[in-house]
Amino acid sequence: MAQPQSKKIFFENLSGAGKAIAVLTSGGDAQGMNAAVRAVVRMGLYVGAKVYFIHEGYQGMVDGGENIEEASWESVSSMLQVGGTVIGSARCKEFRSHEGRLKAAHNLVQQGITNLCVIGGDGSLTGANLFREEWNGLLTELVEQGSIEADAVQKYSALHIVGMVGSIDNDFCGTDMTIGTDSALHRIIEVVDAIMTTAQSHQRTFVLEVMGRHCGYLALVSALACGADWVLIPEMPPEDGWEDTMCEKLSATRSRGTRLNIIIVAEGAIDRHGKPITSGIVKDLVVKCLGFDTRVTILGHVQRGGTPSAFDRILASRMGVEAVLALLETTANTPACVVSLCGNQSVRLPLMECVQMTQEVQRAMDGKRFEEAVKLRGRSFENNLKTYKLLAHRKPESELPVSNFNVAVLNVGAPSAGMNAAVRSAVRVGISEGHKMFAVSDGFEGFSKGQIKEVKWADVGGWTGQGGSLLGTKRTLPAKHVDKIAEQMREHNINALLIVGGFEAFESLLQLYEARTTHEDFCIPMCMLPATISNNVPGTDLSIGADTALNAIVETCDRIKQSASGTKRRVFIIETMGGYCGYLASVGGLAAGADAAYIYEEPFDIRDLQANVEHLTEKMKTSIQRGLVLRNENCNENYTTDFIYQLYSEEGRGVFDSRKNVLGHMQQGGAPSPFDRNFGTKISAKAMQWVTKKLVETFRQGRVFANTEDTCCLLGMRRRALVFQPVVQLKGETDFVHRIPKEQWWLKLRPLMKILAKYKTSYDVSDSGQLEHVVRNRPKESDASVTM
Repeated sequence: MAQPQSKKIFFENLSGAGKAIAVLTSGGDAQGMNAAVRAVVRMGLYVGAKVYFIHEGYQGMVDGGENIEEASWESVSSMLQVGGTVIGSARCKEFRSHEGRLKAAHNLVQQGITNLCVIGGDGSLTGANLFREEWNGLLTELVEQGSIEADAVQKYSALHIVGMVGSIDNDFCGTDMTIGTDSALHRIIEVVDAIMTTAQSHQRTFVLEVMGRHCGYLALVSALACGADWVLIPEMPPEDGWEDTMCEKLSATRSRGTRLNIIIVAEGAIDRHGKPITSGIVKDLVVKCLGFDTRVTILGHVQRGGTPSAFDRILASRMGVEAVLALLETTANTPACVVSLCGNQSVRLPLMECVQMTQEVQRAMDGKRFEEAVKLRGRSFENNLKTYKLLAHRKPESELPVSNFNVAVLNVGAPSAGMNAAVRSAVRVGISEGHKMFAVSDGFEGFSKGQIKEVKWADVGGWTGQGGSLLGTKRTLPAKHVDKIAEQMREHNINALLIVGGFEAFESLLQLYEARTTHEDFCIPMCMLPATISNNVPGTDLSIGADTALNAIVETCDRIKQSASGTKRRVFIIETMGGYCGYLASVGGLAAGADAAYIYEEPFDIRDLQANVEHLTEKMKTSIQRGLVLRNENCNENYTTDFIYQLYSEEGRGVFDSRKNVLGHMQQGGAPSPFDRNFGTKISAKAMQWVTKKLVETFRQGRVFANTEDTCCLLGMRRRALVFQPVVQLKGETDFVHRIPKEQWWLKLRPLMKILAKYKTSYDVSDSGQLEHVVRNRPKESDASVTM
């Protein structure tokens, strides 16, 4: 499909004047719904439309009265960090009847509302579409009853619907990630990490039951994120005789010295004959067959609760703005659409195509066509399942291919959360491919000193949830040690190299590529995985570790803002890391609801600072009496955090007081987020499969010889797919002085932050406005949780 031409919509041209938009949340609640509501309200008001809350979902629409309330800018402040939905949600039987929908139509017409933004699951969105199809008939009926004037049929002739999927289950086809799923994964992983410590102490087996209805996404991804020993999901029931296979696996794991076992069961798990498999059944089985001390934990509604993750806030904010744009562009003939996510890009898809595909999954499962059900869930779900099987179930030595290749893995640059998950994945996939895997300690410095040892399958057990770098990492580049590194490669007969790291890793790979002219030892397949909290590596939209850092920033900003809840009129200036890259400040600002974010990529001067102070002064005159300003550490050598703090303190004197906070290395620490664990795991598995392919292609006359550009690559995420890119070709895209890519996708998100903070600005919608169609197994090379 041809890409839409780049176009910019300016504040003056984004006209919603005369339009009324209503937003409701329906069905089960999900973290991030409030961020979506906030974005719809503020974007709607920004373009000049009237915006209404419909409280209590469809029930509120049917009951009318005070349930339909006009929204103001201030009415959605302080709700970004709140879980659930503050406008309420209810399942409504009455709306399923014709009489109920007639009442709802009457209530909407009374307020002049013809644009609906529905946040909910497939049932809620199907109901909205039926309402839209019946709309003209309902208005005619209301005229006949004398409830509305005859000219209202013409005036309100079309009802426009845009949906956003809010559900922790991630069971809706057409989108990689639904609002709430990432936060639910955070709750699950927090529990699993906590359980692991007690399980290890007592050598216990824990069976965890997670939610998801008939979808196994939460169970599968959490199993991948914590390295669970066994997972049971409805889309792919275990083969007959699974009971013995599972017990053998658990027993073998214990015999290798592991002190605990984790089994994750989806609430809808079934066997091949459709019989439910409950957590209780699994516990009884383990106790009976193995005699292990076993406990069951049913997570229940804990998964729905708590504050939304950074990912969900950003996803919901992007989707909310996109939904308003979609409503502004609809015509009477535009089908109801759902705003969804593909890779790292927001797309619009026909609502009913998505619903029909979702229903097909259930039909495939009911018909015991499980392979088809997995494919219908999408490429991402399928890849998750394949990766889990590859990493969790070790093949017997006799079944492993014999490659006789030696592959080395090392970390380069600053540590970032998720590095260990990537190393574990590389080691296990490499062993499954028949390679000997070697771990290098302390980066290229350790490489030059011979700190290289073979690693086995069990050596990387439990690495997924560990923060930092267990291998050890240094910023040292290979150029100064190139002879010694070449010598060590000969000594250990290294045939391929996998480097996990940040900008230093990128520079290292370039140096090794250039060293091929003088050292044939480097004529081997080499691949780099981007892992840095700064997200400043060229050739990729996202880096391992950036999501964990964002969550640390957002969590701290929430706490800092809350500290002022008893204090009137306070502005916080917060400094983030990132070098010269403003990703953390900008995207963290969007997720935390910042008023401004100062970055190197967008130069600013004293006039901009003054304008921000004036903006905050105006804001303090309303009921919103807290401000948040983020500053990237290297955004400007003169306008330091201290300078900005002092300027705000002086200029805001008598209106607000200021406080400053430097977040520092807390952004680099902590356990990796579910996103980073899975992103690291999946791209590492893909990289190792690429390494195997290149080793086979370049093996000639008894040795590996790879000297072409395409054998020295960076694996990055670009828009909708994971792409291997020769590092030489990325040189032209890189600003080496400031260690950032010349073009950065997330700069398009900055206007969103400004719009939601009530600044007048231009907004690039070059990626918007195209209605696509649902495609079976659309290319979702990226993980479903790989977005922003």
